[in-house]
Amino acid sequence: MKKYSSFLFIALVALAGCRDKEPQFTVEGRITEARDTTLYLEHLTLTEGVVAIDSARLDETGDFRLHGPRPGNPEFYRLRIGGQVVNLSIDSTETISVRATLPRMALGYQVEGSGNCDTIRRLALKLDTLGRRLHQVADDRSLTLAEREVQMQQLVRDYKTEVKLHYIQNRYERASSYYAMFQTIGGQMVFDPVSDPSDVTWFSALANSWEMLYPGTVRTENLHNIALQGHRNTRRHVIQIDMDNEKVQETGIIDMGFPDVSGRERRLSDLRGQVVLLDFTSYALSGSQERTLALRELYNRYHARGLEIYQVSLDAQQHYWKTVSEQLPWVCVWDGEGLENDIVRLYNLQALPTWFLIDRGLNLVGRMEMVNSLEEEIEQLL
Repeated sequence: MKKYSSFLFIALVALAGCRDKEPQFTVEGRITEARDTTLYLEHLTLTEGVVAIDSARLDETGDFRLHGPRPGNPEFYRLRIGGQVVNLSIDSTETISVRATLPRMALGYQVEGSGNCDTIRRLALKLDTLGRRLHQVADDRSLTLAEREVQMQQLVRDYKTEVKLHYIQNRYERASSYYAMFQTIGGQMVFDPVSDPSDVTWFSALANSWEMLYPGTVRTENLHNIALQGHRNTRRHVIQIDMDNEKVQETGIIDMGFPDVSGRERRLSDLRGQVVLLDFTSYALSGSQERTLALRELYNRYHARGLEIYQVSLDAQQHYWKTVSEQLPWVCVWDGEGLENDIVRLYNLQALPTWFLIDRGLNLVGRMEMVNSLEEEIEQLL
């Protein structure tokens, strides 16, 4: 029995030693002004969410050395203290060095040992600049709602163009390119895989490259599914629908009815007698939160005088739509077919968001691109 116990003990020690020798990556460095805080190394997975894999209690020096198992394909991680994070990508057993000061850890850090991680750092700085510019425009009350919207959309377009050309093009296989395409601001994706044909093309380029290098991985499958759904949403169709001429003449609009957050159908034609802002949007779009705040301001100013907003969400996920829209005061409905819905496509949407103005008699009187000042036009219709 003693010999058997000794053998078992030796076997367990040997097994533990083998585990210690499993391939790992290392993240080391120094976070100053962080004494007595806990630094976490977290894995940003697609299947389990955020998973903590190592941690360290920092002393007055701020020195740390953390480890994680080598991933089988490029994966994403972060260092976190409270709400301050440093995003990283790992694809092997490399050692990455990070130096920062806690108050400016998220944007003021330096990283060595990985070109992808340094590119991610630069992308984070650029996104922060975009966010501050968007807030400046959103808060500029010298501009009309339409002018603010146009300027914010242009800022996002310029940002996407620069990132595509200088960070993604011909680098589709890199983790930093994947990171760039999934950047978010205000909880919304900057690149639109739902309704922007150009963005969908870039998602497809990433998916093709990752399929060649990392076939069968979770991230590759995720890219493939996003690109496939995007192509379904944005492909053009020839629409042939027999419209009831008498109905069109009676309403002056192409009528529609979709469920609101309580499941009750809300028809556009039921708003006869009010001035209606018919708004097609997706809450997943970049700048959606700022736009919603601007619409609230417009609604609060004119609703008592007869303005109603009929907002059609084309978001892919119903639960997400309900979560975002349930507290909004205007008519919020969800189109489960998205851009595939024939009625929606009859409005010839070229981009999201797009809005139309409808007068009290249910006549279409203006489209976003044709209206110079939304507030002036509403004043005239009221």
